[in-house]
Amino acid sequence: MAATALPPLPAQFKNIQHHLRTAQELDKREPVVAYYCRLYAMQTGMKIDSKTPECRKFLSKLMDQLEAMKKQFGDNEAITQEIVGSAHVENYALKMFLYADNEDRAGRFHKNMIKSFYTASLLIDVLTVFGELSEENVQHRKYARWKAAYIHNCLKNGETPQPGPIGMEGESLDVEREEAGSSSLHSGTTQPTSSSSSTYEANNIPSSNYTGIHIPPGAHAPANTPAEVPHNTGVTSNTIEPPPQNIPLVDPSLYSAQSAGEVRLTPEDFARAQKYCKYAGSALQYEDVSTAVQNLQKALKLLITGRE
Repeated sequence: MAATALPPLPAQFKNIQHHLRTAQELDKREPVVAYYCRLYAMQTGMKIDSKTPECRKFLSKLMDQLEAMKKQFGDNEAITQEIVGSAHVENYALKMFLYADNEDRAGRFHKNMIKSFYTASLLIDVLTVFGELSEENVQHRKYARWKAAYIHNCLKNGETPQPGPIGMEGESLDVEREEAGSSSLHSGTTQPTSSSSSTYEANNIPSSNYTGIHIPPGAHAPANTPAEVPHNTGVTSNTIEPPPQNIPLVDPSLYSAQSAGEVRLTPEDFARAQKYCKYAGSALQYEDVSTAVQNLQKALKLLITGRE
């Protein structure tokens, strides 16, 4: 998509190089997520340095990419409406997280699941363009980043990682930094993913004990989640059939719930109900019936009872 080539990444913007690479990788199959990755990079870059000539030049070209994407996808409500865009990005980040979490809990450790954990953490960064992160997303980001580093280190050192949430006090995060990052960003094309380039940033990855954090198993993550599609293979779709999904039971309380005539919904209540419905719609784009049902039930309960 991004026809406007970016100049070399200034050293000051090193912290956003992986978000920009993620945008490149998602341009074809997830342009909405790619757009918000660039928007996050733009906003973050403006805060870091918008005055030096090289930074101003880079940000100007990045702005051109964003404007081009806005024109190209101007009829997509996920671009024009923030609440829809937020739901779309959050659902995609959750898919990446759940895919990696399923692989981790099953003891299947490989570079693709490490990349999925790390990409999920980057996409949760991107959610900050819509406002403050929920506590749940903050924890998911910390856990995903830490898991990516921990499993990467284990495989690098010839050790077998322990699956699931574990306590790793004093874990040494000697993850290699990806030096090729800034040199490939200006080309406007996605670099092939090889075994030698699947390395991850160690900056700000927590080394605390995670036994107390509840990370639910991603039981409904489909087998053909986008994280499983290799980059640059020319494959546009998989023929893998997703496994049968466990559809949650309808909350019995909804059958008997009646709106007390005095229930008054606040503007915040309406906004939350609308957000749940948007989440459900976004989940259905990934054929994730379970998540869609759960969010629709939340919206219905809130509208009927005034409570969540």
